[in-house]
Amino acid sequence: MSEILHRCMTKATTAEGDDVRRGLSWVLSRRGTLKVTTDALVCGDWHIPYSDISDAVLFSLRGAIFPGYVLRVRAGNQIYQFGLNPGKYWKGELPFDCERDSARIGYSWFSIAVRVLLVSYIAYRVWQWLT
Repeated sequence: MSEILHRCMTKATTAEGDDVRRGLSWVLSRRGTLKVTTDALVCGDWHIPYSDISDAVLFSLRGAIFPGYVLRVRAGNQIYQFGLNPGKYWKGELPFDCERDSARIGYSWFSIAVRVLLVSYIAYRVWQWLT
């Protein structure tokens, strides 16, 4: 029986390639609890035994509005990415082999479009209120 070592809220998605995903995939990503156990990562119906992990990288996000981490895990022919909030747990020793790196996450076209629409709407409402 595996013991839960850490539990946290996450947004998770699958990815292609080695790049940290951004954009619409995160809007549509699964939300849930990531459980770090003594022998596996568990998120919903995803059960990723440490013995199946061939590569894991914990990216510390720079330049983001909200600081945090993205954990990219390659298991078999699947790549999983978990968006994680900052916390002491991720700075410490993890129960699986994991490289640490930093990443600068830019804005996707979707993110920029949402921001432009939001600012335009607020400006329009302020203009209406003033006139």
